[in-house]
Amino acid sequence: MYSDEDGELAVKYARALIEYYVKNDVKPDVRLPEHFNEMSGAFVTLNTYPEGDLRGCIGYPVPYFPLKETLEKAAEGAIQDPRFPKLRKRELDLVVVEVSILSPPEQISVEKPLDYLKEVVVGRDGLIVEKGNYKGLLLPQVPVEWKWDVKTYLSQTCLKAGLRPDAWLEPDTQIFKFSGQVFGEKKPNGDITKKELA
Repeated sequence: MYSDEDGELAVKYARALIEYYVKNDVKPDVRLPEHFNEMSGAFVTLNTYPEGDLRGCIGYPVPYFPLKETLEKAAEGAIQDPRFPKLRKRELDLVVVEVSILSPPEQISVEKPLDYLKEVVVGRDGLIVEKGNYKGLLLPQVPVEWKWDVKTYLSQTCLKAGLRPDAWLEPDTQIFKFSGQVFGEKKPNGDITKKELA
């Protein structure tokens, strides 16, 4: 678990990195606590302000890198998310930055697929769906923002993977869950708060 101060620092660091990557400026020299060197998954999300539309979201659900490095890679990826045009300088003051720090994913074991409805909790769990070469992920804040129930959440994660919405009912579909702490700017370069998901 990271403190609110850690979350604020993570968002400020991600913002500084985004500005560095967009402006080709001097790389930020930010002092980060020692525990930012611990392995951790994380995502960096950009949303338009004040509309709140997604503008980029890239990250690493599995703790392949230390948190500091994960944030660097995710921030660089978020500004050039292939779903959107590359972020431009004039947009820097038109987006808010959000950081999700994640626990390692764990596969959900069930006797029958309908049991997923009892195992997944909206507001607590992020989801990963895998089937063959198909894979999709949704962060824990997504179903809260869209006011989805568990069934809709499972279906939407399947769609994100490029699968049919009912693919979660198929026995060869694997579903993983993870938790996340989400911190974000209230306005561009503004105050940073922890998002309460539940």
